[in-house]
Amino acid sequence: MKIRIINRSKNALPAYETLHAAGMDLRADVEETILLKPMERKLVQTGLHIELPEGFEAQIRPRSGLAFKHGIGIVNSPGTIDADYRGEIKVLLINFSDQVFEINTGDRIAQMVIARHEKINWEQVEELNGTSRGTGGYGHTGVG
Repeated sequence: MKIRIINRSKNALPAYETLHAAGMDLRADVEETILLKPMERKLVQTGLHIELPEGFEAQIRPRSGLAFKHGIGIVNSPGTIDADYRGEIKVLLINFSDQVFEINTGDRIAQMVIARHEKINWEQVEELNGTSRGTGGYGHTGVG
């Protein structure tokens, strides 16, 4: 699949880093260093604009290494880029650690997964078909 992209950043286009990778790293494109203080959140620019085909979305997800090593996450994870959005992709990062985190142009800040989705029509009913699980929700299968 080909997706149209405008790259106004100083970085290369996002790319799959391994043969079976689902996501492509997004890199920061900032005028000056961002210092993300503990429990602070900031919108970080990427300089990228995309044109997704109808029926697809781009999911913006945290990078596991940033989360594990530095406590950096994404507030609205996963973020969704809809097929009709043409603005710049920005990532809403949050620092869950007790240390200031530095973000510079070129830093890998998130990953993007392109995914197909379906449109549905609701069928309002008075009763749903039964299952063996039924209405069992949070914790209904025990600990762990």
